Amino acid sequence: MLDPRSPTLEGVLSIDQATYDEIVAHARRDHPDEACGIVAGPEGSDRPERFIPMINAAGSPTFYEFDSTELLNLYKQLWSNDEEPVVIYHSHTATEAYPSRTDIGLANEPGAHYVLVSTREHGNSEGPVEFRSYRIIDGEVTEEPVTITPNQS
Repeated sequence: MLDPRSPTLEGVLSIDQATYDEIVAHARRDHPDEACGIVAGPEGSDRPERFIPMINAAGSPTFYEFDSTELLNLYKQLWSNDEEPVVIYHSHTATEAYPSRTDIGLANEPGAHYVLVSTREHGNSEGPVEFRSYRIIDGEVTEEPVTITPNQS
């Protein structure tokens, strides 16, 4: 895993169009409940490559919680594939795409990009969403730019 304080981290989330679209579609599909998931990538690469939508075990419009069994199985799979969570995402259904105090308290992957998608304006419908990325290290939130790249061929 990359050291989050390392100068090699650029402070930019670079994500391909297909993965961006999958995250947004998941957020819209689960609205009015919060959606959540992970985008895995090779250990130490900072490359989000494998989209993994998860179940919001809380089934709530104001809170998300990964299902503990699903999360344990996912981490076993990540370890066996030499992968790590590069992006941890969830949606906000009625507020801006900014981490809540609860989100900050739950952020336990210092090398991950924490993506929030707000579906408050259009819900399940087509229309723009707010898509923002953050680093959350020791309770400190730093927003970072998002670069959307063409799909990998």
